[in-house]
Amino acid sequence: MPSLLSGLNPEQLEAVTLPHQSALVLAGAGSGKTKVLTTRIAHLIQAGQVSPHGILAVTFTNKAAKEMLTRISTMLPINTRGMWVGTFHGLCNRMLRAHHQDAGLPQAFQILDSADQLAIIKRILKSLGADDEKFPPRQVQWFINNAKEEGLRASRVEVHDDFTRKMTEFYTAYEQQCNKEGNVDFAELLLRSYELLNRNEILREHYCSRFSHVLVDEFQDTSRLQYKWLKLLAGDKAAVFVVGDDDQSIYAFRGANTGNMKDFEHDFRITKIIKLEQNYRSHGNILDAANTLIRNNSGRLGKNLWTSEGHGEPLRVYNAPTDFDEAAFIVDEIKSLRTEGIALSQMALLYRSNAQSRILEHALFNASLAYRVYGGMRFFDRQEIKHALSYLRLIANPDNDNALHRVINFPLRGIGARSLEQLQDQANRQGIGLWAAMQSSCGDRETLTLDAGINMPAGRANRSDRPKKGMDGFVTLIETLQQSCEGLPLPEIVEHMLEGSGLAAHYRAEREGADRLENLNELINAAISFVHEAEDDSLTAFLAHASLEAGEHQAGSGQDALQLMTVHSSKGLEFHTVFLSGLEEGLFPHENSRNEAGGVEEERRLMYVALTRARRRLYLSFTQSRMLHGQTRYNVPSRFLQEIPDGLLKWLQPVQKPGYRNQTPETGSPKSRTTAQRPVFGMQDHSTSVRDAEAAKWRVGQNVTHVKFGTGVIISCESQGTDARVQVKFGRSGTKWLSLEYAKLVPI
Repeated sequence: MPSLLSGLNPEQLEAVTLPHQSALVLAGAGSGKTKVLTTRIAHLIQAGQVSPHGILAVTFTNKAAKEMLTRISTMLPINTRGMWVGTFHGLCNRMLRAHHQDAGLPQAFQILDSADQLAIIKRILKSLGADDEKFPPRQVQWFINNAKEEGLRASRVEVHDDFTRKMTEFYTAYEQQCNKEGNVDFAELLLRSYELLNRNEILREHYCSRFSHVLVDEFQDTSRLQYKWLKLLAGDKAAVFVVGDDDQSIYAFRGANTGNMKDFEHDFRITKIIKLEQNYRSHGNILDAANTLIRNNSGRLGKNLWTSEGHGEPLRVYNAPTDFDEAAFIVDEIKSLRTEGIALSQMALLYRSNAQSRILEHALFNASLAYRVYGGMRFFDRQEIKHALSYLRLIANPDNDNALHRVINFPLRGIGARSLEQLQDQANRQGIGLWAAMQSSCGDRETLTLDAGINMPAGRANRSDRPKKGMDGFVTLIETLQQSCEGLPLPEIVEHMLEGSGLAAHYRAEREGADRLENLNELINAAISFVHEAEDDSLTAFLAHASLEAGEHQAGSGQDALQLMTVHSSKGLEFHTVFLSGLEEGLFPHENSRNEAGGVEEERRLMYVALTRARRRLYLSFTQSRMLHGQTRYNVPSRFLQEIPDGLLKWLQPVQKPGYRNQTPETGSPKSRTTAQRPVFGMQDHSTSVRDAEAAKWRVGQNVTHVKFGTGVIISCESQGTDARVQVKFGRSGTKWLSLEYAKLVPI
């Protein structure tokens, strides 16, 4: 017994040795919550208070469940195979398998993953003749899952308008189809298990009598339905021991409800909250920054992390002129740290939005630094980017069968697998490619312009009132894209393709398509950067560049590599050194948070999570200007940076005095950078002033010529630097707004 409890601090010991009572353990980052949970279970068994089969322990990942079982078996000489330790979904599946008849399920019911569920929904929508533009399948999927997570069957969903009425009809049809086929999706596992316990009193009493101790990890991430399921299992007799941290609740978009912690206090009559505040991960300055930041949130249960390890180094802050300078700085620091003996795998580069990774990956690629994207894909490997590159490849060369296969029916245009098989058979018989076979099968056609937002030069055919579907429509689409993009600069080709292909519209219609849209917009930025960097800025050269970056530098298994990830993906991890990039208003906190109740507070919790990933060294960086959505945006530092006390920060560039607009920060080696006060914004680098001078050459009334639109006259000018653009009235192509950054206008 003494050896089991040795090494625990007083608060941990109190939590582990609590008598049979419900308890809320508020466990700060790095405070040893996993150790407390597993030791609590081992102590209960060793002290004879409960048998292994009388314990139910819930984790949020299968990895955490396996780690818990491994630790318990190391502490005690017992067989853990029969113990009920797992995720909510895993435990509900176990319960439904054991009581499938009572749950109204076949014994061998199948579990649908997200892709399988979406496929069934698509079939149902097609059979019902639903308009997939008005009712996108992914939005229907979200509606169904959200209703289930709220504990609502289709018959109980409140209907206030025609749109909700149609969505409820789809939900009903989906339920009928799943029941017919014996399928259960992830949300259904929990809902059906809850319904089973709620209506079957005998079964509920059985489980309440069996599990005298219920333990829950990451309690702040539980949804309302998960909490209700736990309450049913606990009944009036079980001791419910929950461990969580309301300051690390960052999954509201998945249904996590921090209010469960307050409700738990009330429902289970918690008289004392045990706070684990001693941190075993980070140095004091990092913890002080995190503590000060999170105090700006209201309604917290409240705790203050501390460590006995000393203050350590201050947080390093870098104010970069541009996002390219930010990436270059990070690469320089990584190289310097590696020479000091810190492994790449002990360093993490965090960002708020997936789209930020493109420039960072590009800088790492050029520096030949191995990296691994944790919990996600590299920029050029992401689904939406691969779709976009496939369309670009077809514009460059429509005989690319791989590219054609990828996007021939994306977005959906009614070309099924059978049609593709027939097309492939025809191509094989004639000894030609798929594109040639499609052109042949479509017959002689006059090229039509799709109503997809593509501006066609005057004189070209425009007889289509709406997009055509099927193979004929696809051939028309590619030919139209080729014609409309002919002679355009590379960034404009990408823009035209995104709109004309329907990719942008497709992801706009998806409820959760915002990140994918950000990535597509970042592809325009990639094209702009490529034009500036490459001697050959053709579409073919850009596609070759994308393939090269996609094919290298993602580290293999076991290779020492830098860890790249979103802040959300970093939760639960820790590193010697952490780089947190993009600390700008609108990016972190994200601009969408301003429109959501509690949105900024959740973003602050996300920042808190980011800060507490670092053990010894923490870098915070932001930029004065950043390319977003194909435009240069001038930034204001994140409010979160302003909320950290000056005494905890070390600025890594000289003091910027007001009025010095053309002064350039030092960009020498990391050792040459000096400490500075918080900088004054408004400074521009020399290259920006050169671009301003270039923009000043253009004036209203000036005659110009464009490679695609012909001759015209400037009728309006606005902005400066990389934002500078002019409105030109062309004789044969109408009025256009053109960016001076890459439009290649020629004065006459």
